[in-house]
Amino acid sequence: MLFRENPVLQRELISNLRMTRGFLLLFAYVAGLGMLVYAAWPANQTLDLARPEEAQKLVNLFFFGQYILVSLMTPSFAAGAITGERERESYEMLLASPLRPGSIVLGKLLASLTPLAELMICSLPIVMLCLPLGGVSLYEVLVAYVAMICSVGLFGMISLWCSSFFQRTSASLVASYMLILPLAMAGVLVWRALQQAAELRIMVVLAIVPIACLSVGALLWADVCRRLIKPPDLGSGGKQAIDLETEAKEAVGLYIERDQFPDKLFAPPKRTTFLDDDANPIYDKEMRSEIFSQGTLMLRLVIQISMGLALPVMAVCLFMQRQLAPWYIAYVLLFNLLVGPVFSADSLTSERERSTLDLLLTTLITPWQMLWGKLLSGLRVSSVLTSFLLWPVFLACLMPVGYWPNLLTMGGYFLIVGITATTTAITALFCSTVFKKSSSSLMCSYLVLATLFLAPVAANVFVQTFAAASNAAGVVAVAQATSPFAAAFNLPLTLDEWTNVERINTNIFWGYLGFSALYGGVLLLAMTQLFKVRWRVSE
Repeated sequence: MLFRENPVLQRELISNLRMTRGFLLLFAYVAGLGMLVYAAWPANQTLDLARPEEAQKLVNLFFFGQYILVSLMTPSFAAGAITGERERESYEMLLASPLRPGSIVLGKLLASLTPLAELMICSLPIVMLCLPLGGVSLYEVLVAYVAMICSVGLFGMISLWCSSFFQRTSASLVASYMLILPLAMAGVLVWRALQQAAELRIMVVLAIVPIACLSVGALLWADVCRRLIKPPDLGSGGKQAIDLETEAKEAVGLYIERDQFPDKLFAPPKRTTFLDDDANPIYDKEMRSEIFSQGTLMLRLVIQISMGLALPVMAVCLFMQRQLAPWYIAYVLLFNLLVGPVFSADSLTSERERSTLDLLLTTLITPWQMLWGKLLSGLRVSSVLTSFLLWPVFLACLMPVGYWPNLLTMGGYFLIVGITATTTAITALFCSTVFKKSSSSLMCSYLVLATLFLAPVAANVFVQTFAAASNAAGVVAVAQATSPFAAAFNLPLTLDEWTNVERINTNIFWGYLGFSALYGGVLLLAMTQLFKVRWRVSE
């Protein structure tokens, strides 16, 4: 019942492996890694085996790229394993079946990890091509794959554990990313720190990593099984509305007071009076009922995890090593990239899923009111959450720690974060307008934003490492105008005995401002036309 005759595993594998997107994902993944190795392949016709540094850089780049890609894709497969059953209204039928909780959890976990296993197996021929270059032994390749397999298994279990706590896939996905990304970055840093000690790295990976991953995974496994045995939401279809009194009794850790400042900025209390005549009912409904109808568990976890991670980053980057201030801004931007789309990606897809979109479109509310009501409600929550992380930057500007001569640069940081928050919200709302499912809309939002924000930075690092003198360097420099990360790192910062003026290009900052304005305007116009033309709605 656990493996060969597990109906959950069989059903998930059949439905997932027959989808076209699985083959497209496999092709794109292998083609991308192949192009990466081809572009970084040494151009010398004769290889100097006594100098394997270039081969080591190539193999390390291959493994780091694959590790980050697989880590980012793991929640997309596993975070909706249980929340998807709730959204399809099949959760209670699954619990009423004769299957044991362990069988259900194992089936969901293996089905989620199978596509990732296919990707890692199909990448083996590519890495084998790098072995003849020297510098890396077969044992190191095997150790790298062991570390990657153990990490992906743990990340899948973390995503499944988050899926058992939340009612919506979007909330589970964000919580999974908030937990997995720090672990993935820690894994990269440890691997690089042990680069000069190959034997020690092999010992650590083979002796410590599997035991640690199995131990943590077993604890999460037991907790998920316990929740399936005694589900707290059985009998409600997972769609119950949680009132303030119930949430106050069951809340763990931080509790949000929706009638107190600053909590009411992003979680206003429920309305007890009539709407004003000129009020937007869409905005009021989204802010007071829709976004927080399932409680504030996801919100509380996001605040606690983000602030807990921000404390050491803030101390090091803003006060101890002030030249690293752009890295703290990068952390804030990454937080908004993860959290921002969640509150906007299901704005219209949720209406379709509840079959209320037709009713909404037959009301007297204009398309423009629907559009800005949906946009501002999601943007308000994400921007307030992001602003919590900007308070240390504001305090650093007030304190005499060396930032007073850089007030224009600090203002540029605030402007970049604000524009990025708006861009993420508009992108997620556009995806919600185009797609029919909230999960598809959210994943497309992450894909588009990662392509715009992160891909140019990764391409610049790649070009500077392997092809600094090529013509591609100029193209990549122009492409960085789409990335807020590149814009933040290209603002002048002058401190005591340190300056980065010689290494920056302020045109990237101005290019980002111009691109964001053009990009946001085009998407707003496109969404307005979709409301008018696609659904035949007139103002």
